[in-house]
Amino acid sequence: MSAATTTDRSHPILVAVILAIVVAGLNFGLWLVANLPNGPADWNAPVPGFAFTAYQRYQNPMKGDVSTDPEIDSDLRLIKQYSPRIRTYSVLENPQVARLADKEGLDLMAGALIDARLENNEREIDALIAQAHRYPKTITRVIVGNEVLFRGDLKPEQVMGYLDRVRAAVKQPVSVAEPFHIWLLNPELANHVDFITVHLFPYWNGIPARDGVVDAIESYKALKARFPGKHVVIGEIGWPSNGDRFKRAYPSVSNEAIFLRSFFNQARINGIDDYYVLEAIDQPWKENLGEGRTGAYWGMFNADRQPKFPFKGPVTEDVKWPWKALAASALALIPMLWFGIAFRRFKLGGLLFMMGLIQLACGLIVWSATLPFNFYLGPFDWAMLILLFPAQIAILSILLINGFEFTEVLWRRKWIRHAGMLPPDPVERQPFVSIHLACHNEPPEMVQLTLDSLAALDYENYEVLVLDNNTKDPAVWKPVEEYCAKLGAKFRFFHLEPWPGYKAGALNFGLTATDERADVVAVIDADYAVREDWLSTLTGYFHDPKVAVVQCPQAHRDFEKNRFRRMTAWEYDGFFRIGMHHRNERNAIIQHGTMTMVRRSALEGTGGWSEWTICEDAELGLRLMHAGYELVYVDELMGKGLTPADFKAYKSQRYRWAFGAMQILKGRWRWMTGKGPLTAGQRFHFLTGWFSWFADALHYIFTMMGLFWTAGMIAAPDYFNLPMQLFMIPVIGFFFAKAIFGVVLYRARVPCSWYDTIMASVASMGLSHAIARGILHGLTREKTAFVVTAKSRRMGGSGFAAFSPVREEVLMALALLLAIVGMATHYGTQYVESTLWMFILAAQSIPYVSAMAGAWIAHQSGDEAG
Repeated sequence: MSAATTTDRSHPILVAVILAIVVAGLNFGLWLVANLPNGPADWNAPVPGFAFTAYQRYQNPMKGDVSTDPEIDSDLRLIKQYSPRIRTYSVLENPQVARLADKEGLDLMAGALIDARLENNEREIDALIAQAHRYPKTITRVIVGNEVLFRGDLKPEQVMGYLDRVRAAVKQPVSVAEPFHIWLLNPELANHVDFITVHLFPYWNGIPARDGVVDAIESYKALKARFPGKHVVIGEIGWPSNGDRFKRAYPSVSNEAIFLRSFFNQARINGIDDYYVLEAIDQPWKENLGEGRTGAYWGMFNADRQPKFPFKGPVTEDVKWPWKALAASALALIPMLWFGIAFRRFKLGGLLFMMGLIQLACGLIVWSATLPFNFYLGPFDWAMLILLFPAQIAILSILLINGFEFTEVLWRRKWIRHAGMLPPDPVERQPFVSIHLACHNEPPEMVQLTLDSLAALDYENYEVLVLDNNTKDPAVWKPVEEYCAKLGAKFRFFHLEPWPGYKAGALNFGLTATDERADVVAVIDADYAVREDWLSTLTGYFHDPKVAVVQCPQAHRDFEKNRFRRMTAWEYDGFFRIGMHHRNERNAIIQHGTMTMVRRSALEGTGGWSEWTICEDAELGLRLMHAGYELVYVDELMGKGLTPADFKAYKSQRYRWAFGAMQILKGRWRWMTGKGPLTAGQRFHFLTGWFSWFADALHYIFTMMGLFWTAGMIAAPDYFNLPMQLFMIPVIGFFFAKAIFGVVLYRARVPCSWYDTIMASVASMGLSHAIARGILHGLTREKTAFVVTAKSRRMGGSGFAAFSPVREEVLMALALLLAIVGMATHYGTQYVESTLWMFILAAQSIPYVSAMAGAWIAHQSGDEAG
């Protein structure tokens, strides 16, 4: 690349190595900060008790799975190393637990599963009584029902009836387990139990882990004070290690360690020694059973029976973080070094920024690849992740490409391939220029204005060919023909009907009618008014035989007092002030079909205008680069045309460009990927230059996936439970990064106000759906109709008619609104992740709302000046 041709530092390799080391160090620092060791007080004694559910990693009692004796026995031996007591919830599900606990010498507080199934309740109670009689030394207490009143399964009278019946049948003390507030709401329960079993979960009160211990102790003391004659047992207390954030309570391994170890110590200080930690071992089957993802992660051991944290010393959230940080640094090292050397001409801030962006992208790749292993995912989840991961890679690739443009535009020392106007040649050295003006069904007065500007050119050696193709109405094309006759011999008019090939077909006919003296073919649109020095100050570039194209920006006129035309005019300006300069650095500009001049021999020698694509201009530019020619970009407003008349025309034009880009990508794929004369820079830009448009297609795909996933989370949460972070982090990050890149570059390069910057952004975002359709259709179809962009206002209609061009966008916006309402209704705002998901859905609606805003502004601006 040309970026490597200038040396601004005497030791570029050394500088690149130092910067790469600095960035890698920052990467390690970020991983370290995210995994700083926490230092809760050590715990050196046995845990008083554990709640125990006897299911393995892939077992689910709701599907009829049962654990074997060896599996349960192995779990009990593990628990015995940490505690002498366990608590169970059902006698029928795993009746062998009492026998195996007796064998291991564990104390058992046995529970009967009581709910709205009355017949099952009878079986559970009978089995509980039988086991209490059979294992009187092992089963020291019994629990009749777990959170029955909290769930609303039974009325208090029914629960009290069960309690009285069991108390009369067994010798062991009897209780029912309920949360703190249920005991306060139903104090009469205390008269029917031998002791009170309470569940304390500061997490579900939205209290941070460090404050949760105080809350639990105070709740215990309050219950003791309310029922002074009853012994209080904490039947469940704990903190989840993973899942969705509930208000201010954050589930994590370190928070679980902080809470439990702190509680153990505070409980001992306060004389509390009768409690059961929920729970001994993670139970993946509990995901989405009313507690979101969190339900699976309450164990002190994970589902593989490994302890999640130590009882002594500091606790690290992710003990594998150094390896992940190393992997991220290794993945980024070669790209960072290459960038630092190849683009050493950039300022130091730009090198650091781009290297940091490369490192961040690699860190996100490592994070995305390893995060799923923190969760208990099933085959369906992994299948969805396999589909999701390439999309995340694509998002990061687009971010890096946008970041490269951002870096080069803001932190270059100078433009390497800057071109400006030249001194006019004397008449005898002027290349003869044949100006081709293709038109179809254009208003005669608009074309006449363009012809007037061409007649006023300060240039001798030129001709103008007006190529009217397939205009049916003689009242439209006849006045133009007559006007050409009035302007003299330099102006020739051709009416082509019927004629194939759309604009490219008309331009190819123009080549056959071009004056033999012509060295240069210039093309402008029918609505352009050109400056009189257009040819005189630019044709001098063609004295260099390597130059095949001289391109000026598309620019616009008569837009200042029309809100819609104004916002679109500034939106167009961004590409020509930013993207074209970026591409021009590597001789990789996009040739445009107006304000362009082409060496005739190069044009005819490479095959003329391509009629197989609806973007014949961009394809010609690529073809000339492939033939080894130089393309010159001169950022001077040498001509100005009209913006699209309304939002329908605006969308149609951008759809055509996106579709044509995909035709070129498919048709010239081997040029861009195989061996050939194109430089690395040209390949890069023609492979990635349309990635911003691919981002719109990805946005559409992610939106459809988001709608699908939202419906799944509401209707079938057991199957749609992927970690939301995998969606949220890349999407939110990309959304903000792209917005920041765009606004900063606009403010730096485009001479417009903040108001115009914002409105141009609205216009740009409003095209997202049209571009997405163009990209997807271009990838899957061979051809589409060439629709000429209307430049003169069409008759409007009612207010509802304003949204006719954006019907699909309206439907998408409504679908996203319904998804947000559905999430709010089903999940509310208690979980931070579900709230952020609603934010993502709202962010995904911005392009569709922008399209609606653009259509409305266009409708309202119809009668404004301009």
